[in-house]
Amino acid sequence: MSLVVYLAAAVLALSAAVLFRRPRTTPVRPSALRNALTVSTCVAITLGAVVFLCSAPMTLAAVNDLTGVPNFGAPLTYGLLSAYSCSLLILLINWRGGPREQVRRLVLRSIAVYAPLIVAIVVLFTLADARVERLTDLDTYYANTPGMREMIVLYLLGHSAAIVAMAVVCVRWGREVTGLLRAGLWLIFVGAVLDLVGFQFAKYTAVVARWTGHDLDFLSTQVAPPMAALAALICSVGFVLPRLLPAAVAHWRGLRDHRRLDPLWLRVGFVSTAPKPPSSWWQSPAERLHYREVAIHDALLALAPYFDDRVRERARGAALAEGRSTHEARLLAEAAMVGAAVRRAAAREEPLETVSAYRLHATEVSGAGGLVELAQALGGTDIPATMREGTVRAF
Repeated sequence: MSLVVYLAAAVLALSAAVLFRRPRTTPVRPSALRNALTVSTCVAITLGAVVFLCSAPMTLAAVNDLTGVPNFGAPLTYGLLSAYSCSLLILLINWRGGPREQVRRLVLRSIAVYAPLIVAIVVLFTLADARVERLTDLDTYYANTPGMREMIVLYLLGHSAAIVAMAVVCVRWGREVTGLLRAGLWLIFVGAVLDLVGFQFAKYTAVVARWTGHDLDFLSTQVAPPMAALAALICSVGFVLPRLLPAAVAHWRGLRDHRRLDPLWLRVGFVSTAPKPPSSWWQSPAERLHYREVAIHDALLALAPYFDDRVRERARGAALAEGRSTHEARLLAEAAMVGAAVRRAAAREEPLETVSAYRLHATEVSGAGGLVELAQALGGTDIPATMREGTVRAF
């Protein structure tokens, strides 16, 4: 049981760490709201990880031994679970957004409800007689004990209220949005339903069974913990997916375009005078791609005096004669012109007397798309030996 709970805690902690360290490449909201959303998401997921960590039997035994108080881990875990429930509500409030004062008011209301709940859990445990240490079946063992009984019901009701509210908000909001946000909300809803049915219903049933003189402890000790772990993981995926996936896609595109620019950079990089980027291992693919774009544009500008329109026109005519489209013919013609300019520059020939006024397609479009097309058109030609032996360094 401890292994399953520890695994869930580790996955949640990793999710929080990745989310907190992600590059800020998707700024859609004002920075203050974005920071509040990031912090509240990380806090909620981290609290979930801490709850699972504290609820493991091995951890409970260690906490009890350390404090010298039998079952001290119970109010600690239940208090943290209530704080986790509150953090889920705060996360949804920040995620939904709205006027800053309204968001702040709703956050304070959530705290005002759950802070007394946590205090009540601690007070009830202090007043109760719980001298027998129970690591796996405390809820059912003390289901009829004054003080402990109320504490158990109180933490379950607090968690249920938060999960039900979260499920309702997800359903309502999910009808208004589309795309990744909607997918994330439905994942959160699935996790909430799984928590309600698999964890809370099992706990309630086992406790009520004890009240009526029956024994359904297995629901509390064997069914509820793994279901709670699965529900928390699904909810975390729902919270993290809409925030991390766009950044992950941007990273992948940056890596792809950076690699696809290699044929062009290997030819023109030796004439670039653009400043070298800082060699940091944590530099994002988008930053590396930006540096390479700047350097290539600088190199093409330096090669402009060597551009020969006659080479371009001959290559364009040959491409059209082969049945190429107008756009393909233009790219192949530009690649031939750039290749010829590179050979002249590498041989240190004098620039052409008549400077071409032609503008490359890559300089007419924004982003890396035009450069990538030019690089792919150049990809089929041989790299001059001068280029291979030069001082080109990959950005």
